[in-house]
Amino acid sequence: MAVTRLVAPAKLTVSLRVVGRRPDGYHDLVAEMVSVDLADDLAIDPDGDGLVVTSADGRPLRGLGEGRDNLVRRALAAVGRRAGVRLTKRIPVGGGLGGGSADAAAVLRWAGCTDPAVAASLGADVPFCVAGGRAEVSGIGDRVVPLDFEPRAFVLLVPPFGVDTAAAYAAFDALGPGLGEGENDLTAAALAVAPELASWRDRFAEVTGRRPVLAGSGSTWFVEGTPDALGLSGRESLSLGGGEVGRLVAVRTVPAGWAGG
Repeated sequence: MAVTRLVAPAKLTVSLRVVGRRPDGYHDLVAEMVSVDLADDLAIDPDGDGLVVTSADGRPLRGLGEGRDNLVRRALAAVGRRAGVRLTKRIPVGGGLGGGSADAAAVLRWAGCTDPAVAASLGADVPFCVAGGRAEVSGIGDRVVPLDFEPRAFVLLVPPFGVDTAAAYAAFDALGPGLGEGENDLTAAALAVAPELASWRDRFAEVTGRRPVLAGSGSTWFVEGTPDALGLSGRESLSLGGGEVGRLVAVRTVPAGWAGG
C-alpha cells in the first residue's frame, strides 16, 4: 500500500483560564486555541513497522520516538493499527505548542478515528488538534467548539528549554487562585517552575514593544503581528547573552483541514 504523508500543525493557546479542579486532580479550563502553519510531517507506511524521528534537516532525534509513552505509538495502539512512521519534527519539544498532540491527532485522522473519547484519552490537547482551526476548548480539553476562522499573524519566541506541564499545574495549585496574569492563568505558575522565563519575556518585550503572552504552560512566548510590523524582519533568533539563544518563529493561523503549503 502507498505511503500517506500528513501534516500536523502546532496549536497556539491564545487565551487560557483555569476555572476549577476536579476530584481526580485534573483541571477544568476555558481556552481559545488556534492552529498555526508551524507543523510536523508524518509519512505513514501501513505495511511497515516502527517509528523514526528526525529533525527538519534529516538528523535522527534520539529518544523522542522511543518507549510506549510516545504519543504516535499510543495513537496507533488506540486505534488498533500497526504502521511504519517517519516523523519529521519542526514543532519545538516542550514549548507548549502541542507537538506530540498534533502528531497523535494526525495518526487518528489517518485511521479515520472520530471518537472524541479516544482523542481525550491520549492527552488534553489531542481533541483540539484533531479538529484544528480555531475553537473554544473547555473541560479538561475534551470539549471543543469550533469558532469562525480568523487570519492572524504571530511571532513566537522559543527559549532553549521546556516547561513540564504537570509541574506548572502543581505550581498553580500551590500558588492558589487569583494569580493569573494577562491572557494566561498559568503564567505565574510557569514562572515559579522556570524563573528564567521572565528574562526571555522581558527581552522579547524590549525588542518588539509588545507585552508577550505565554503559550499554554510555556516555555514559548508570543506576540501578535508580522516580523516586519514588530521590527524583527530577517531575525531568526534572540540572545540573552552568555551564549543563550532563543528561536524566533513567524507563524500564521490556518483553518481546519489545512494540509500545508
